[in-house]
Amino acid sequence: MQNTKKYYAGIDIGGTKIAFGITGEDRKLLARCSMPVGPERPFDVIVEEMAGAVKAVAADAGLDPGRIASVGIGVPSTVDPKTGRVAFANNLGWRDLDLTGEFKKHWDIPVYVENDADCAALAEAMEGPAAGKNVLVITIGTGFGGGLVMNGKIFKGGDNSGFEPGHSALVFGGELCTCGQRGCVEAYASVSALIRQTREKMEARRDSLMWRECGGDLAKVDGRTSFNAAKKGDVAANEVVKVYIEYVAAGIANLVTLFRPEMVIIGGGISEEGEYLLGPLRKSAENRIYAADILSMPPLVKARLGNDAGIIGAALLGMVPPGLPDGAAGKGNAAGGGAEPGAGGPV
Repeated sequence: MQNTKKYYAGIDIGGTKIAFGITGEDRKLLARCSMPVGPERPFDVIVEEMAGAVKAVAADAGLDPGRIASVGIGVPSTVDPKTGRVAFANNLGWRDLDLTGEFKKHWDIPVYVENDADCAALAEAMEGPAAGKNVLVITIGTGFGGGLVMNGKIFKGGDNSGFEPGHSALVFGGELCTCGQRGCVEAYASVSALIRQTREKMEARRDSLMWRECGGDLAKVDGRTSFNAAKKGDVAANEVVKVYIEYVAAGIANLVTLFRPEMVIIGGGISEEGEYLLGPLRKSAENRIYAADILSMPPLVKARLGNDAGIIGAALLGMVPPGLPDGAAGKGNAAGGGAEPGAGGPV
């Protein structure tokens, strides 16, 4: 009997790497791979390599590329709802680019392009404890992204262009963000911001364990440096981690106050810190939301799919465009309290 199963490719474009995967209709990854972004390289070269990588990962899954029904691409950018063009991927330097058209030059296949955090939210909201709920997914990496699934669909806003939680104001006149504005959440709560904060503390405290373990080489600092040293009792590192968590909590609390999700899911590499991050993050966020004693903080949990969420969600775009199947998420806000825009704000 001929195999009529359909297979879908997902591409998750991050600030430093691009991840690829192939899934069947059961949403289980059959094969995956990744490659560096290399944002200094021309856009067309990167996209050509993306098309080749998808075909290669299909081969790893034992599939002829002709068996792939569609390719979904999650990109860290606002996507123009009318044209599907990448409007502005600030961490990659991409602006007003036809990602779909460029990809189809190398492989004429149905292509869906969506914001990467929306893809992760879509995948997380399909199964597990988030299924049937209005879910806010925050992805913390090079940037600070977010996706919101409400009433069974990805929240896209009134003009259908989505929302960018990392580029709301957190500190008036603060650090310069890669988007060109100052004081954005992303400039304080992304892993890129954490690396900057760690380096600044190391320079000021050369007696710290962070300084010794990096051999005084600031180029060796990554998102784990401060957390690893803090767990070993380094006072300077603990100061970095504590302040960083406050920034993340402030950004999340503002979103909870505005949208009242039933669950908050934290993804991205930083989520691998587990309860060392999530425990104090819950406490700080709860202290910052509007009317916490009445409305309560929704459960805040680690992403179930980890770094695979973006790949799976991108692949899902070809299965269930443009949102979730009917009934896959709940109706209304978690507590019926509605938005309180005046209750959030900068730190």
